[in-house]
Amino acid sequence: MDIRLKDLSPGEVGVVAGYDKSDSAYRDRLLSMGLTRNAEFSVLRVAPLGDPVEIEVRGFRLSLRKDEADALLVRRA
Repeated sequence: MDIRLKDLSPGEVGVVAGYDKSDSAYRDRLLSMGLTRNAEFSVLRVAPLGDPVEIEVRGFRLSLRKDEADALLVRRA
């Protein structure tokens, strides 16, 4: 079952399942940051209001704003 990045807590590991079809503008940006399908990542930190979210993917840390994170469909690893 696909969930949103905001549904994961710090310390959890997720896998990119896909992208929200309504957010095609963010899709290309997420792909260029290494968030391709089946890429595994871990949630490092979530800001108090949920924006931004810091994840580690492919050996580097990445901060995603709420709009970018909402375009990403994930599943728990």
